Amino acid sequence: MEELGNLAHGFGVALTLPNLGFMLIGITLGVLIGVLPGLGGANGIAILLPLTFSMNPTSAIIMLSCIYWGALFGGAITSILFNIPGEPWSVATTFDGYPMAQQGKAAQALTAAFTSSFIGALFAVLLISFTAPLLAKFALKFGPAEFFAVQMLTFASFVGMSKEPPAKTLAAMMLGFALAAVGMDSVTGTLRMTYGVPELLKGFDFLIAVIGLFGIGEILLTMEEGLAFKGKSARISSRAVWDTWTDIFKYWKTFLRATAIGCWMGITPGGATPASFMSYGMARRLSRHPDRFGKGEIQGVIAPETAAHAAGTSALLPMLTLGIPGSPTAAVLLGGLLIWGLQPGPMLFVEQKDFVWGLIASMYLGNIVGLIVVLTTVPWWAAILRIPFSVIAPVIIVICAIGAYTVHSSMFDVVLMMVFGVLGYLFKKLKYPLAPLVLALVLGDMAEASFRQAMLLSQGSLSIFWANPLVGSIVGLALLMLLWPLVGMFRRNVLRREGGAFGRV
Repeated sequence: MEELGNLAHGFGVALTLPNLGFMLIGITLGVLIGVLPGLGGANGIAILLPLTFSMNPTSAIIMLSCIYWGALFGGAITSILFNIPGEPWSVATTFDGYPMAQQGKAAQALTAAFTSSFIGALFAVLLISFTAPLLAKFALKFGPAEFFAVQMLTFASFVGMSKEPPAKTLAAMMLGFALAAVGMDSVTGTLRMTYGVPELLKGFDFLIAVIGLFGIGEILLTMEEGLAFKGKSARISSRAVWDTWTDIFKYWKTFLRATAIGCWMGITPGGATPASFMSYGMARRLSRHPDRFGKGEIQGVIAPETAAHAAGTSALLPMLTLGIPGSPTAAVLLGGLLIWGLQPGPMLFVEQKDFVWGLIASMYLGNIVGLIVVLTTVPWWAAILRIPFSVIAPVIIVICAIGAYTVHSSMFDVVLMMVFGVLGYLFKKLKYPLAPLVLALVLGDMAEASFRQAMLLSQGSLSIFWANPLVGSIVGLALLMLLWPLVGMFRRNVLRREGGAFGRV
């Protein structure tokens, strides 16, 4: 009851006319930030953060958090329409969202993505509202060993649940790990695979790789097949939104599973990107029709978008209760709190009730406003597909180049983008999966750092990964996922032998 009273007070703070205006401004800016590949929610908030220094802290955090919600929504738009992830967590959305758009189902894919995003965020906000103290205690139990176990589970899940040949999945993942290792070793300071190129000291930026692998790679593939001089048919109507709504809620199990994965990965914190990959893999593994995934299956849009939003929203919980940011965007918001003179932690809920509960209330309102904004603009976004590809392809290349350049303001990044584009083209031609490479590239550094910290704590003993029930259960599950293809092969061989014996009888 106390939480309900505080939440009602928070709605009183958030529902003022100026704060509602800041919500609308934040959502609109966030959608634009999400659409532009390479910018991202964290970068967008960091750029706009100085504009809020003269504002009331409550109004400032409401606007910045709404920029975050808008970026979460906007990241799906270019992923579905052009196979270019606007945000890292939107990579998994491309697997089925883009094929849906190519089949003339752009409006359905966008509606499913936006609705899934709203549901994932809504459950995460409910979690923040009512279970903050309990979940904060749970998050405190995570050390380097637990973080590595979660990351290992993410990698193993992709191997165990992928429908691609395990050898190809592992090969793509190993290449991703090798690319993630390029640059300066954060522990010893030694250089790894830089070959005298100063620009490689920081390694390969994930966003540049993603823009090249997916955006440029797709354009090269389409150019080889022959430019389509008329746009894809895009049946645009408000009826499509309603029809999608009546259809997607039959996948309520996918929603619940993706929300659970997202909230868990956001709090621990694992992050929105691995949450979206893990949720997609689980949805495909547990589906009655796994062969439809990658060809325009709507569950392939629902699962990653729900998980990504649940993770992105719940990542704010450890930031508010412990001062531990669960995502890059949460880290930027944490910097804003410190600049405004607010110290995150348990006392923040006692000393700054207006601020905390106004922020939580704005999460509810911001997601509702965001859903309304993006759904009303679905026809506009989907209508882009009516533009001939011969016109839109050069525009996409220019947008990709601008996105890659803005990451570090370097032309070297634009060249790297093109190299990754050729790599993405070769992967698609040779039928190697891109997702494991991308996953290893984004999580490789984090997994390596967590593993080495765990080894330092245990003085080189692997027993630290079985030191307590929490880390032991996660590692055990990861090993089961890793060995699952072998279990499947064994079962198929047994059934084949039994079938042969039965036939002889």
